[in-house]
Amino acid sequence: MSLSARLDARLQELHARTAETPLFNPVFQLGLELSRELENGSLSLEALDALVGELECEGLMARASRLARLVAPVAPSDNIKRIAALAEAGTFEAFAAHWQVPLIHAVFTAHPTFLLSQRQSEAVAAAASSGEIGAQTVCVAPHEHDPITLDSEHAAAMAALARAQTARDRINALLLAEARRHWPQQWRGLAPLPVRLASWVGYDMDGRTDISWATSLRYRLSEKAERLERYAAQLANSAPDIAAQLTRAGHYAGRMAALFAQDLSDPAALSAAADTLTADHPDKLTSLNPVIAALEAIAASADDARAEALLVVVAAMRADGLGMGWIHFRVNASQLQNAIRRRIDPTGKLDLASQAALVKMRELLAEARPLRTNFAALAIENSTAIRQFLAMAQILHHVDSDAPIRMLVAECEQPTTVLAALYFAQLFGIADKVDVSPLFETESALEHGGRFLDALLAEEAYRAYARGRGRIAIQTGFSDAGRFVGQIPAALAIERLQGRLSEAMVANGLTDVAALVFNTHGESMGRGAHPASFSDRTEWPLSPWARRRFARAGIRLEPEVSFQGGDGYLFFGTPELALATLTRFAEAAPAEADAEAAPDPFYRRTDLSLDFYRAIRRFQAAQLTSRTYPRAVTAFGLGLLNDTGSRKSRRQSDLAADREMSLRQIRAIPHNAVLQQLGYPVNVIAGFGTAADGNYEEIAVLLRSSPRGQQMVRLVRAANALASIKTVAAFGELFNSAYWSSRPYRGDENGIADACLALAEYLTTDDRTGVFRRLASRLRVDALKLHRLLELIPDEAPLEGREHTRRTLGVLQALRLALFQHMFLRAVSVPAFSRANDIAREDVLEMVFTLRIDEALAQLRRAFPVHFPGIGDFTVDEPTDYPDDAAVGYEAIHRDFIEPIERAQALSLRITTTIANLFGAHG
Repeated sequence: MSLSARLDARLQELHARTAETPLFNPVFQLGLELSRELENGSLSLEALDALVGELECEGLMARASRLARLVAPVAPSDNIKRIAALAEAGTFEAFAAHWQVPLIHAVFTAHPTFLLSQRQSEAVAAAASSGEIGAQTVCVAPHEHDPITLDSEHAAAMAALARAQTARDRINALLLAEARRHWPQQWRGLAPLPVRLASWVGYDMDGRTDISWATSLRYRLSEKAERLERYAAQLANSAPDIAAQLTRAGHYAGRMAALFAQDLSDPAALSAAADTLTADHPDKLTSLNPVIAALEAIAASADDARAEALLVVVAAMRADGLGMGWIHFRVNASQLQNAIRRRIDPTGKLDLASQAALVKMRELLAEARPLRTNFAALAIENSTAIRQFLAMAQILHHVDSDAPIRMLVAECEQPTTVLAALYFAQLFGIADKVDVSPLFETESALEHGGRFLDALLAEEAYRAYARGRGRIAIQTGFSDAGRFVGQIPAALAIERLQGRLSEAMVANGLTDVAALVFNTHGESMGRGAHPASFSDRTEWPLSPWARRRFARAGIRLEPEVSFQGGDGYLFFGTPELALATLTRFAEAAPAEADAEAAPDPFYRRTDLSLDFYRAIRRFQAAQLTSRTYPRAVTAFGLGLLNDTGSRKSRRQSDLAADREMSLRQIRAIPHNAVLQQLGYPVNVIAGFGTAADGNYEEIAVLLRSSPRGQQMVRLVRAANALASIKTVAAFGELFNSAYWSSRPYRGDENGIADACLALAEYLTTDDRTGVFRRLASRLRVDALKLHRLLELIPDEAPLEGREHTRRTLGVLQALRLALFQHMFLRAVSVPAFSRANDIAREDVLEMVFTLRIDEALAQLRRAFPVHFPGIGDFTVDEPTDYPDDAAVGYEAIHRDFIEPIERAQALSLRITTTIANLFGAHG
């Protein structure tokens, strides 16, 4: 029997023992047994390395299977048939009206979810595409992580975008062919645009100081060069002269990108680069309109096959412009507020939320006159927000004058902030090309968002701007919302906000413009990605109820979703997956709704549903305001997690290595990732059972009869299938002084008796055991109520292999507990060393207990160096007998303590990746 099979069987045996005592913890017991084997030498780190590799493979196969299941069918022939079936229409006018507006906007972001290496991602995507999911296809890449930089993230985003473009071209070719078949006299007038693509990789300044305006400009120019090269390749046979023109323009854009990749800190260097970019040049192309007109003229008289090839490229040009897609800049509301204060409140005494501030903003907007700007003005500007607008102005003037730019404003809670963004857009002459989009994500923003929208849309200047742009753009976020109010309350609050937008648009006479709703969710349950099906994934952030609100008001809806980082890019990891993903969106039709559909009981029975929502939200809020939950989540700092992005996981304003971290010191993605690693997705499950307490039958009837309620139940069941309260409790026992003092009591672990005693003494005042026990108790009470509720709701689609996955997770957690104990025992056994640079031995121990292993090892290596000059490095004449055999170095300390800690941590981080894969995503 293999080691993994033995551990799986042993865990089943241990689970049976919970019938003997409710306090028995099979996960911790298995961890203890593994720890004993590891410490007595019967189990080696080499053997555990092999075991981790086997389990790692299982996690990757689970990831590939999940991906294939979500976007199935994957075969291109199947998806082409499905698009063809959707392309039936009675008249050319109806056909064009449906396919000439985006069914979905897809945005590729650089969220830190690059969990897998590039080769692992390629293997997972290839296996999901082929359907041949096995160790021979998926587990072929080394486990080592790639260094993650902004450049590598940008390259990955561009590769995903390129595959999305190719998939969209295939759909457009099919639509043109169908139009030609049905309307041979009209088809050349079709301008299909089923999908709009965009990216904010390299343009998102919120919470980052490593992205300069020159970085954004360099990326924008390199994207232009890449897109022109792709256009030229497509036109090489059907329009060779235009292809040659585009090739020259692409090479020119590439040279400009290289200019802005240089060090531009010297004013002379910047001036030279700016003058080169802004000067007239025969290969400088800033608009595709003349090219599109020329291609359409050729298509008008060309044979059908050539015309179709040309019009596919024309459709792509209309969609993307001179880039790989549209771009989204992003700033924080505070940055905009700081910038506008200079003009309306130089003394800093005005409350920007006040009516007086609103009056001043109206006056400022009425007086705004466009100013000319150049790269020198951009270089000397010290306001982050204004730099963004100046950079956008230069891009629109000298890179692409056609494609609009989104300005996303994070943590936006005041109408004056949006008006400030509108003012700067007007001031720099780009208001006709910039869509200002406030983000609603914080608890306060969701609670007051309806009044925010009422006030904003009541502003005459904003209404005029919206009509000029033809849309009102908002962004809703599921990361921080799910973290602070719980994922289910967050989704319901966002849904209500979307409904309030439709009401505000009606009330202010704006039904003639579109509503662009950007739902920014991740790939995990904890950040808004429903795991049950692609249909649920599409409807969870923008429900049929919300869509019907827009349909009944006669407002055109433009839904937009995000594909975040490496986890999100997997949906476009191969041409086949990209086509399947876009086809699933076409089938889901998220921009459409049946205005006459029967009402969902969840919204009709507000006497039940509203109380249910509020009760879940109260439960989630109680966790956050308690000391228990935040302390448990931050007990290991971020040491449970791998680096998964170029953006810092801790907020840059909180870099001090505090012994106790606050939840607000870490971002939403690592917060969710820690919950996965602790074994219980609290922000998805918690409160759902408690909210039904005392009214189980009525709530069960409501959830069974409601499509929205059924979605919630599917989400909770999916999370609950992976959840283990025993695992949560097991982590706390690592800090139990009584455990360490009792472990060698029987006398069969004398080799670690001193280390156990040292740990027991050190941990006598540690609070983490009690914290984890209290959290586990609270979760257990809620879980029992959840089980009562779920017993009244039939499981429509039981998860295949559920129990095997749960045991695999249990084995992984037990294995990691053993590795942590190995690290703790080794760390406390390191010989004493003198205090240096205010770092004492106790500080190093605390680093290990919070899994700041790299820092701890750095301090130990400094205290016990092994690399120093040897006697043979010198050529002195006088002989010496010292150092003799007794003068040993620190090699033994490295061998016995430092290296085992390092190896154990490396294995634990591979376990982290495997657990995340079994959960379906990082964070």
